[in-house]
Amino acid sequence: MNPASQRAAESTLGQSAASDLDAIYAKIARRIIPFLALLFVMAWLDRNNIGFAKLQMVKDLGFSEAVYGFGAGIVYLGYMLFEIPSNLLLERIGARKTFARITILWGVTSIATVLVRTRSSSIFCGFCSARSKRVCFRA
Repeated sequence: MNPASQRAAESTLGQSAASDLDAIYAKIARRIIPFLALLFVMAWLDRNNIGFAKLQMVKDLGFSEAVYGFGAGIVYLGYMLFEIPSNLLLERIGARKTFARITILWGVTSIATVLVRTRSSSIFCGFCSARSKRVCFRA
């Protein structure tokens, strides 16, 4: 095979591989971007609900401003503590199982906020909520 035809064959093969890679990225984008957008909206609503919850928690549960501030701050402590372990688990079990784990645990801990009656249960629930949804989106 002469060098000119060899270069032409390599060029065609390179274009085919690039085209296949573009198709893979397009398929990934079509499948995961809408799901991530939905998770982003849910995370944004969840973070905003912390502020709305203050209006009722301070009055109904008798929380002081300091207790509420500590409880809201503990949410972000959970984000920081579980950043690396969550990413290691993501690498070990894969993205599909990780997203399933996150969304299920996030839903369970969000539902569990109904049970908040004391300061300690509020802090625990906030910490668990941050722990479960840590991977979705960072503040």
